[in-house]
Amino acid sequence: MTLFQIEVLIAVADVGNFTRAGEQIGLSQSGVSHTIGSLEKELGISLFVRNRHGVQLTAVGEEIVASARAILVQTDRIKSIASQSVGLIRATIRIGSFPSATERLVHPLIQEIRSLYPMWETRLFEGTYEEIREWLSTEVVDVGFLSFPEEGLECFPLIDDPLKAVVSARHPLAMEASLTWEQLASEPFIMPMAGCELLLYEEFGKRKLHPRIKYEVVDNATILAMAEAGIGVTVVPALTLPPTLPQVRVIELSPPVHRQIGLAVRSLADCSPPVTAFVREARRYLSSFR
Repeated sequence: MTLFQIEVLIAVADVGNFTRAGEQIGLSQSGVSHTIGSLEKELGISLFVRNRHGVQLTAVGEEIVASARAILVQTDRIKSIASQSVGLIRATIRIGSFPSATERLVHPLIQEIRSLYPMWETRLFEGTYEEIREWLSTEVVDVGFLSFPEEGLECFPLIDDPLKAVVSARHPLAMEASLTWEQLASEPFIMPMAGCELLLYEEFGKRKLHPRIKYEVVDNATILAMAEAGIGVTVVPALTLPPTLPQVRVIELSPPVHRQIGLAVRSLADCSPPVTAFVREARRYLSSFR
């Protein structure tokens, strides 16, 4: 028995006529008749009762057609799996990320992805949170690293990134084991403007504090240089801190605060198989960073 014979059998069972079945599957009436005759001979039974109006399934024919339909469903499933596998061989994944996530998370993740899918190409778009949201909504990127929560996107949490106070090594507060938000609000403050400023305003606001913001700076290296010079104090995510620090002290916050970093897509159900695989591997690989 072949898949072709099964397809012809089901076509005849559906329309009850050899000629119309042949028209549906691109086969002549004699070709359909020959195929069904060969199948009946192979099985040693009659599948149809012939009459002048067409054909009708026998009792055993009905049972066989039910099984034949199940075979075709599984055949389609096999084809779908194979098709998705082919799609995973070559793909381009467009990634939106912000600077601190790029260096500490995205670069090692890309290396991991390349080892798993060597034929994949990755393209990186680096920007602010707002730019990444826009890139996702306009389909410039397939996935985006963002600080959560994010409305209107399907999001997958990856790591919790603690916020840290940073002061000059010569600052009177440098010897403190931890710093309160009240202490920070009373000092000249350098506000980081790469995205976490919203979280900082929220934390100060919860306590009805009004920080003495003297500078608003985007670049992390500039923020640390200003803190080192004693121009002001600041609060930054731990992920932004370089392995080798300038003459500054990194101090715990009291109470501690974290930003949650995750991966966002427009809708996972609408993602291509490669993008779905990328999200899965990112969640698996970056779980070790928690």
